[in-house]
Amino acid sequence: MNYKNIPAEKLLQIKTLGQLKAAGYEPQSVKQELRTNLITKLQNKEEVFPGIWGYEETVIPDMQRAILSMHHINLLGLRGQAKTRIARQMVDLLDEYIPVVKGSELNDDPLQPLSRFAKDTVQEHGDDTPISWMHRSDRYTEKLATPDVSVADLIGDADPIKAATMKLPYSDERVIHFGLIPRSHRGIFVINELPDLQARIQVSLFNILQEGDIQIRGFKVRMPLDIQFVFTANPEDYTNRGSIVTPLKDRIDSQIITHYPKTIETGKKITKQEARVKEGQGQLVKTNDIIGDLIEQVAFEARESEYVDAKSGVSARLTISAYENLLSAAERRALMNGETSTYVRVADFLNTIPAVTGKVELVYEGEQEGAGHVAQVLMGKAIRTQFLKYFPDPDKGKKSKQGSPYKSITEWFGDGNTVDILNDASEADYKKAVQNVPGLKGLVEKYQPDAKGDEKLFLMEFALHGLAEHSQLSKNRLSTGLQFKDLLSGMFSMPSFGNEEEDEDDNF
Repeated sequence: MNYKNIPAEKLLQIKTLGQLKAAGYEPQSVKQELRTNLITKLQNKEEVFPGIWGYEETVIPDMQRAILSMHHINLLGLRGQAKTRIARQMVDLLDEYIPVVKGSELNDDPLQPLSRFAKDTVQEHGDDTPISWMHRSDRYTEKLATPDVSVADLIGDADPIKAATMKLPYSDERVIHFGLIPRSHRGIFVINELPDLQARIQVSLFNILQEGDIQIRGFKVRMPLDIQFVFTANPEDYTNRGSIVTPLKDRIDSQIITHYPKTIETGKKITKQEARVKEGQGQLVKTNDIIGDLIEQVAFEARESEYVDAKSGVSARLTISAYENLLSAAERRALMNGETSTYVRVADFLNTIPAVTGKVELVYEGEQEGAGHVAQVLMGKAIRTQFLKYFPDPDKGKKSKQGSPYKSITEWFGDGNTVDILNDASEADYKKAVQNVPGLKGLVEKYQPDAKGDEKLFLMEFALHGLAEHSQLSKNRLSTGLQFKDLLSGMFSMPSFGNEEEDEDDNF
């Protein structure tokens, strides 16, 4: 029987080197292993990096080409672009189990022993050398590059305690305590945020990447390590915190550039996949696609905003946190009102500001405006953009011969009427407030005729927010929610942003 075709349960029954040889085992490098298994998956039309959305035509093909080329890889991209997740999924391309010399700290191949311990064991026991099996999940090692990482952490050092315990002279290589990299022999080793690694530490990786060996404290030890290296780096780090030294960058075979989702739909897939919806929350809170589009639009607006540092990027974690916050806002309202179910509102979306403020790095102008104000601006722009997908452009309606479709709504507000949408309003109060605006229901029925029930109410509220963002109405912040009124009257009460004493009537 071909060794590759032996099922896992049969492999685990092999306990000695002699039995392993009889099974037809042949040593294979980790890069060759990744390549072989990738070829099989591609031939079988299997998905190679499941759950990685938006990279189907860019990053994933580049990764596959790099693996087929048996390259060390550097994933270069801004924060929140799934770099580490891609690296972790490479584990699935490894064999389920590999044999190691039992007790070896360097995962020695029984037919190609590397460490002194493994060599001595094989020489002493021959075909009776005990074998253990290592699962693919144990062959992945990840290290975050921080300024305090030392050569001893990564490569190793002489251990005086080990020397004293074993009564060995310092000249004996058995006193070496191996670092993370040698212990990753026959596996995948990932260094996250490589530029943060001090230059002198990066230099210690030269030989490992090119020649595959290590040197420790002057020991004449040549260890041809078998490791698939994957690095991640943020372009911002090249100028702000550090850089990848040129000779090291030269030794990394493939540099793959990642990117943010290019469409709203891709962003929604990522957010819904990653968001942690709590037990019972999904049954209590009902959502729609529009609210998901609004959340994703915030990230798109932030990446184009003059207030946000483009070099720092806007992580996908922003939309994930915002979606979780949105559900919790609706859940809290339902719990406070004793309701067994609730439907999301645009007001819930506006209450996700805490999820936005901590996820964007502001430039000087943004700092001057304040994180809270910038978040409100981004949300306003998201509403403005998405509004045009569901309703006519108010600016074009003014020039139309048929007149503005919003005329009856704006005229009602022009007569001095106002509408308060409170954050914690009950379903009954919310419905009454929205339906109190004449022409709003007819507007939704005309342009979104398929909307029914709660979705229709949501679109009616959405229309109010959209008209405010298109300067047809005034939207003022109250301590407990929002108030919509005529644009002209709102101008007279509009305070400058940041005046905390006028919280009861703060326009945005």
